[in-house]
Amino acid sequence: MHASQPPAPTHGEAPPAGGRAPDVIFSDLMGRILSAEIKPGTILSEQAIAEAYRVSRTPVREALQRLEAAGLAERGLRRAFMVRRLDLAALADLFETMGELEAVCAELSARRMTAMERRALRAIVAEGAACVSRGDARAYVEVNVRFHAALFAGAHNESLREVVKGVRARTAPYREVQFHHTERLRSSQEEHEQILAAILAGDAAAARESMRAHVASTAVNVAEMLRPE
Repeated sequence: MHASQPPAPTHGEAPPAGGRAPDVIFSDLMGRILSAEIKPGTILSEQAIAEAYRVSRTPVREALQRLEAAGLAERGLRRAFMVRRLDLAALADLFETMGELEAVCAELSARRMTAMERRALRAIVAEGAACVSRGDARAYVEVNVRFHAALFAGAHNESLREVVKGVRARTAPYREVQFHHTERLRSSQEEHEQILAAILAGDAAAARESMRAHVASTAVNVAEMLRPE
């Protein structure tokens, strides 16, 4: 049974006077959807959200329409907005697309990353290792985001970067759940280290294949967790 409304906003008060209400609501809801705090299938009640943010329904409707355009919400029964729920076949398609796009990013990063960008990537991977050693899944999620973002930037192709970011946004609520398992933290970190090694060696082919395998592992883990018993 779907939840009737999302959790109350984290700040627990009306949007700050200096910001547009639709922008604040969109940003907050998007962040909580992408972090899986608001689960797929949750109904996004305009009235409940308006009350939580102390605004009229007009800015809420604008924010929800933007979530729909971003692929994070869809229309459910009675045209109500809800956090988008994908079936396993649709998820498989998305992960396949994401794997190919990220593989290209890794390949280009191996060829194009500057010395400074390579050092930054190495530091991010070291942070990930520290998170795994202390079993800090929440911190690892943030490091994981920065790892992939560094590779998108390192490819030095803005069009590719924007496309892959869009696909990752649509899979984010599903990817986050895998890190609730310590074993996936370890294997993800090992895969990051393999990708890093290929990039530092300038081995574009190895970087491409390592990234493709990394995304495939993620897809398998997510599918296993979402598959009905």
